[in-house]
Amino acid sequence: MPYALAYTAAPDKLDFSLAQSLTVVAVCALTALVSNMALAVFNDGVRPFLLDFIRGNTKRGEMTAVSFGLSAGFVFGLGAPMALSTGVLNPWLLFLPTDILGIFAPRRWLAPILGGAWGALVVFGLSGANNAAHDLPVDFLTAMQEISTPILFLFLLFPVIAIASQFGRVHGAITFAVEIVIVVISMKVWPDTFPGALAMAAGVLMLLGLALSKDLRERRAARPAEPADAPGAARIPVEEEEKPADPAASLFGANAERLRRHLPWFAVLGAALAVMVNLHIFAGGEATSFLVAKGDFGEAAQVDFYRAFGFLPLIATTALASGAYQIVGFTFVYPLAYLAPNAIVAGVGGAVLFTVEVLALAYIGKGLAALPSIRDASDHLRSAIGKTLEIAILFGSIAAAAKMGGGLGIALVGGLYLLNESIGRPIVRLAAGPAAVVVAGVVLNLLYWLDLFTPVKG
Repeated sequence: MPYALAYTAAPDKLDFSLAQSLTVVAVCALTALVSNMALAVFNDGVRPFLLDFIRGNTKRGEMTAVSFGLSAGFVFGLGAPMALSTGVLNPWLLFLPTDILGIFAPRRWLAPILGGAWGALVVFGLSGANNAAHDLPVDFLTAMQEISTPILFLFLLFPVIAIASQFGRVHGAITFAVEIVIVVISMKVWPDTFPGALAMAAGVLMLLGLALSKDLRERRAARPAEPADAPGAARIPVEEEEKPADPAASLFGANAERLRRHLPWFAVLGAALAVMVNLHIFAGGEATSFLVAKGDFGEAAQVDFYRAFGFLPLIATTALASGAYQIVGFTFVYPLAYLAPNAIVAGVGGAVLFTVEVLALAYIGKGLAALPSIRDASDHLRSAIGKTLEIAILFGSIAAAAKMGGGLGIALVGGLYLLNESIGRPIVRLAAGPAAVVVAGVVLNLLYWLDLFTPVKG
């Protein structure tokens, strides 16, 4: 079916070959190990706390509690439901738990064992849960594929929100119009490809262009005027005052050096991640999970490539401030591995990419400091991605509720979402919708067995 009409995910079967399963186990073991070494974690919220942990000011138990508190909702509310509904693994399901297990492990040798055990549980245990769920009278996993269309077609508009937030409603409206025109043209000319890829590219380029032009204007305005010396007059040199040392710059330099000392670990990590992604059993985001499930690897590469610009400054600054990197680097490993012709090329490319990223980290930090509007644009992009996905996943969750339970399904899913909001949001909004669909699916099956509910036909 062409994208112009709707998007239907591929069959959501979590059946992996032995080679794929062993790769997942090995990657989980490795990520738990580097987490235990405080070299990298996936959760961006955990990374700022790692500096005190590295220095010994925070105990392992306290750090584990922080990591678990910031991660559990994403694992069970977003990671597991997305994997079950798409048949594709994701970083929330694999790497948030290995963050926790790696930090928790009191001995270094124990960390890879715990991480590998989690990987084995995912690849072998999740398949059984998937098959059992599909045999239920109310198949809520198939219904969850309704989430895909809102995610794909609303996610493409995140540059619009970012531009409107940073540069005003007029620029936002223009970007919206440009993106919609591109989507319409893409649907007409290339009906079998995802139309959002070109629209996102245009939106991100417009945002970066606006931000760069603003930085250049401000730098020209701030440049001091040349002194009007008399012709032939000798210019008297003025000694510059010594600038006091910047403590932040000193800390950033030390942390960048710490990461460079462990460069071989990052090269291995980049290679392992790239191999797993290239096996097409893993995707880097919500939208790309559905694209990979359908086999649209070119479109998935474009989506994750544009998304990376929203997280690059956050990852760079937190890495320089904490001395710990992101498990998936700047996330450019995803598009590289999607497009690599085989696992060997992907592994070599991933190793080289992570090596370059770590070596360039300090220079990237300096560049971001010199371009504040570009840095702000990235913050707006990241915020826009979150807002867009919150709305898209909520819409999709309501659509899934209607498919599996009609009005009662909508009441259950919508009610659980509203209840979560009213009691202080113990489950983050991104995960609240899919989690509500799973809970509602279980409830509807119980009602069916009690002869109180008849499944919706079709």
